[in-house]
Amino acid sequence: MSGFSEAAREAKCWLPRSRRSPAEARRRLERLLDGAVDGERFIDTGLLLVTELVTNAVLHATPRDNRVLLELSVDPVRLRIEVHDARADGVPEVRAAGRDDESGRGLMLVKSLSEKWGCCPRAGIGKIVWCEIAPSPAAAEGAA
Repeated sequence: MSGFSEAAREAKCWLPRSRRSPAEARRRLERLLDGAVDGERFIDTGLLLVTELVTNAVLHATPRDNRVLLELSVDPVRLRIEVHDARADGVPEVRAAGRDDESGRGLMLVKSLSEKWGCCPRAGIGKIVWCEIAPSPAAAEGAA
């Protein structure tokens, strides 16, 4: 596994195809934001969206015996989350879940809470699903 850069602005790690991977992704994001100036401005939305993207990759887009690559970067104006998986077929579908559905809201949350998001092919095999998050307005006001 790769670690964090000395500037604590970028992080990259491989995660197993496991239901425990979203929790590990949250820990990695918390560590990155703890080391970044004003990183707390991204924490709430960042934790939610990294969980959604990693969960989708683990449950729906990563074949057995493959791993997920998580890449995080933060600067003063945005947090970028990238999740690389080994499944190249299809762009993730954003759909409205029914009231009684127990799943299916993840990408709708990503679309609603991020400034930008998308999906692109990955060199070699698979795809990258990514999002960019602006600082929380409440957190930004508190820092001023």
